[in-house]
Amino acid sequence: MGSVFARGAADTSDTAWLQAMLDTEAALARALERAGLVPAGSGAAVTAAANAADFDLAQVGELAALTGNPVPGLARLLARAVGGQSARAVHRGATSQDIMDTSVVLLARRAIDATSGDVAAAADGAARLAAEHRGSVMIGRTLLQQAVPTTFGVVAAGWLSGLDAALAGLQAVRETRLAVQFGGAAGTLASFGPDGPRLVALLAEELGLPAPALPWHTERLRIIDIATAMARVTAALSKIARDVTLLAQTEVGEVAEGAGGSAGPGGSAGSAGSGGDAPRRGGSSAMPNKNNPVAAIAVLGCARQVPGLLATVVASAEQEHQRAAGAWHAEWEPLRDILRLAGSAASWGSDLVRGLQVDAARMERNLAAAGGLPLAERVTAALAQALGGPRAHDLVGAAAAKSVASGVPLRDVLLADPALESVPAERIDLALDPATYLGASDTFVAAALEAHTRRNQHG
Repeated sequence: MGSVFARGAADTSDTAWLQAMLDTEAALARALERAGLVPAGSGAAVTAAANAADFDLAQVGELAALTGNPVPGLARLLARAVGGQSARAVHRGATSQDIMDTSVVLLARRAIDATSGDVAAAADGAARLAAEHRGSVMIGRTLLQQAVPTTFGVVAAGWLSGLDAALAGLQAVRETRLAVQFGGAAGTLASFGPDGPRLVALLAEELGLPAPALPWHTERLRIIDIATAMARVTAALSKIARDVTLLAQTEVGEVAEGAGGSAGPGGSAGSAGSGGDAPRRGGSSAMPNKNNPVAAIAVLGCARQVPGLLATVVASAEQEHQRAAGAWHAEWEPLRDILRLAGSAASWGSDLVRGLQVDAARMERNLAAAGGLPLAERVTAALAQALGGPRAHDLVGAAAAKSVASGVPLRDVLLADPALESVPAERIDLALDPATYLGASDTFVAAALEAHTRRNQHG
């Protein structure tokens, strides 16, 4: 399932997490050396040995079962690999949570960077669609029923606004909520005496992370903020993906996914039994005619899993005293899954939006096929002057019902009504022109595009 749910560059694999822990241990050794607390050369020695490829993941996992987390066993293995006096620099003064939490922050930073790139690409794609289709009139739909007209430019501008907001959330978390964790056994760094705060600053500098005011072992809002920012990404993308699945239905046919990329490693996007034919995205194993919106479906598949995972992360914030008994452990997998799923959704979403094919002519035909019914609100307002509001409402409602029952366009039903003999046909025709009933659509599109441009200019 990795090709669907672990797509993109947000690597949260066991190996990536192991390397993040080793990076933290190496940075701590370098900080200790800079503080004059371990022999010269210790930092370089630990850093040279801190290579995930040189460790057996299965062995680290077996040792983790003895202590409830992987850090103690890993620290022993790392110290053995370093050897000599430099081994004294491994894990000195740290507690397991210091290493785990800091490694989570490192993973999150990398995932945020990868995800931000894909969200930004999707936002640029949405901006292009909004600009190109400012005048592409289509049926607006509320509660899955036809409403008044809108434009596809407004639809894409709405997507753009959500993506830009999600991207801003990622950037805010990256800039203000990521921080090193280093507090020692009970969050006081007692083993370092007055040198503790200076060591925190050095460790933070080595990792390129901010130093917090104090350790946050059982204050978990940073973790919740990371998870929430990623959940907001999947929320923004799921809105787009659901719109696409609805607009791409055979009977609607107003958009279609682009050809996209090839199948993932070991996968096949084509039909079963296709022999030597190249696989294509959107195929079915049973129906060779199908062109399924695979990218949209994958986004939705990723996004649907995130709310439950986020709930677990939030629930895990209730932690006892200076170290939690189980709640901290409960964060690990759901948080990692959120990072993975959001990154995958962003990668799929970037493909989806940038490659989306829009059929403006089909939108126009679907609107025309509605027989004027989406303009009933406007017709009522146009007739209110001559008939009064309540009477106009009732008359148009009856005409709409007759139009639906008979298949006769609303215009023809209205013009045949004796009560409207004194109303010029031109007034009814104008009221039934969807291109002149778009309100502030163009203004809204312009505002969304301007806000997007400002965001791009100011990062």
